[in-house]
Amino acid sequence: MPTASLRREGGRWQVDRQEVRVQVCDVDLGEGESLRLIQIPAGDFLRGSPANEPERSAAEGPQHRVRLGGFLLGQTPVTQAQWGVVARWPKLKPDLKPDPSGFKGARRPVEKVGWEQAMEFCHRLSQRTGLPFSLPSEAQWEYTCRAGTTTPFHFGATLTPELACYHGRNSYAKGPVGQFPVETTDVASFPANAWGLHDMHGSVWEWCLDTWHGSYEGAPTDGSPWLTGTHSRKLLRGGSWSHYPRYCRSASRDLLQPVYAFGHVGFRVVCLPQGPSLIP
Repeated sequence: MPTASLRREGGRWQVDRQEVRVQVCDVDLGEGESLRLIQIPAGDFLRGSPANEPERSAAEGPQHRVRLGGFLLGQTPVTQAQWGVVARWPKLKPDLKPDPSGFKGARRPVEKVGWEQAMEFCHRLSQRTGLPFSLPSEAQWEYTCRAGTTTPFHFGATLTPELACYHGRNSYAKGPVGQFPVETTDVASFPANAWGLHDMHGSVWEWCLDTWHGSYEGAPTDGSPWLTGTHSRKLLRGGSWSHYPRYCRSASRDLLQPVYAFGHVGFRVVCLPQGPSLIP
């Protein structure tokens, strides 16, 4: 699958495209739909942003080393078609609207779903498949977004509307500008990162499992979710189609009450490492 990186040459930003090979697993949902998962390798990374990263916030520090085991992550945010299938399965706790999104399209990311509805989706997947699905921890999310990089974006030092769905009329670090997309796009419309994951920058904000903390003081260093503190505020990652590029950085983080469901918020799923192996 195609991936890309940005470099500056002769005063202009150039896009380099490459091919990347990854291990994948497709989970059959029925009704002609499947959920593609990517095998994420075990490893460690430096979580957060350095003090000299442009437009960072204090909530992105202090930087600290995190070591994680391997796991499986959704290649894209959950689509409206995938959501619709699972929403029709027997409920465990809350009902799920089969078509909650404001921007309609089977291959577009589902949006206007709150944290509790995203968790219900995961719980139904777990019950149906026997595999431990959940929302990713914040550490898992940033680890997979970076895919071994340390730059503000996994594409490089800046972002271009050629590579992601975000408020492209605004630039980051003197990067290129383009158009404001006004709405979501189909998932995987833009190049993947080096680990084969699409739409980690922009598209929709993605719910994480963790509760919000205003800094990383005392944060877990093993990749597990940080669940202490008030549960009235949950983590969002990745930025969205309606946000400036600074909010789409790998280290950027935001918060939202779990009951809120907006047209720029969706999610992707993780299959936890203690589950049965899906990939030989």
